[in-house]
Amino acid sequence: MRLHTYPLAGCCHLSPCGFCILLENICGALESESEAKADGETASDSESRVEAVTQPPSADDTPEVLNRALSNLSSRWKNWWVRGILTLAMIAFFFIIIYLGPMVLMMIVMCVQIKCFHEIITIGYNVYHSYDLPWFRTLSWYFLLCVNYFFYGETVTDYFFTLVQREEPLRILSKYHRFISFTLYLTGFCMFVLSLVKKHYRLQFYMFGWTHVTLLIVVTQSHLVIHNLFEGMIWFIVPISCVICNDIMAYMFGFFFGRTPLIKLSPKKTWEGFIGGFFATVVFGLLLSYVMSGYRCFVCPVEYNNDTNSFTVDCEPSGLFRLQEYNIPGVIQSIIGWDFANTIPGHGGIMDRFDCQYLMATFVNVYIASFIRGPNPSKLVQQFLTLRPDQQLHIFNTLKSHLTDKGMLTAATEDK
Repeated sequence: MRLHTYPLAGCCHLSPCGFCILLENICGALESESEAKADGETASDSESRVEAVTQPPSADDTPEVLNRALSNLSSRWKNWWVRGILTLAMIAFFFIIIYLGPMVLMMIVMCVQIKCFHEIITIGYNVYHSYDLPWFRTLSWYFLLCVNYFFYGETVTDYFFTLVQREEPLRILSKYHRFISFTLYLTGFCMFVLSLVKKHYRLQFYMFGWTHVTLLIVVTQSHLVIHNLFEGMIWFIVPISCVICNDIMAYMFGFFFGRTPLIKLSPKKTWEGFIGGFFATVVFGLLLSYVMSGYRCFVCPVEYNNDTNSFTVDCEPSGLFRLQEYNIPGVIQSIIGWDFANTIPGHGGIMDRFDCQYLMATFVNVYIASFIRGPNPSKLVQQFLTLRPDQQLHIFNTLKSHLTDKGMLTAATEDK
């Protein structure tokens, strides 16, 4: 079975995780198998259809200004300078959106999610469209809308609870949110069933699965990015910065010292780049965490203030972000006696830059849920206020009895 690849908005071989190449090869494999199984098609028919679907390699999308400025350099050094200049531009843009605050960051996450979804879905659409089958792109975007409605609805209900309860339309939507989400998804599923065409069921179910796997990889993990953001800016900035640092340093070490290929999937990745990027990222991550832990605006959770109708970042930092003294054994001190003081030219598509960001966001979210996050008193109070008066009174009496038994609430206090 031959594997056919389809360009994904640029140079997918530059992806740090090789994710785009894997998706392209899977798609090519599905197409080849579906063509071989299609009723009434000869080998020559199948071959001609593959040739019709295969796209030519993408053209050089480097800005003309850079092309003229770097025209005297070899292609290797030209790519170096193009990547370097655009990397600095993206880093500057990253600092700007951090300065603009959490709402802008959430919008950027949404835009990146949509672009990544578009790039992956386009691969499947190139195969699907060659059979003149209906509704694939329409259904894909419809399911994207449904999943975002579900996840963002959950987030709004969780972090803007009092605001939702204050507005009658929002309160109704919040109450029946999951039922509405399920109804929307069920409607999309019925539309998919109605779009099935005889003799092409296998391919259509492949593409249906393709859409759902894309939603799982892109939308679900981008939702976790937003959850990490609300736990504190440090959980958003440090992981993303570490991935950026690893990507840059792995490229630089590989460019200057790379000799040994890392994996066959992406021959340009080298062991030298991998090792250099790893150690550089560890040092960078430790230094960045140390600097950011001293500022409340980075370590405090992002909360919505109902009085001012705005986000606030103010708290007493937990012990996790306070300096602790540890005694290092003399042997170790003698060893370490120093201190550690296409859419995008040259980079590929948006998915090339953000595939590892999604994996990092998932890890950070699991880490926070397992070791960091504890009960949130403000959310408990919000839920308490939505109960009926008799339920509130029952909880109050239960809590008072519990505190009295523990000696934390004396009789004198109760009288007052």
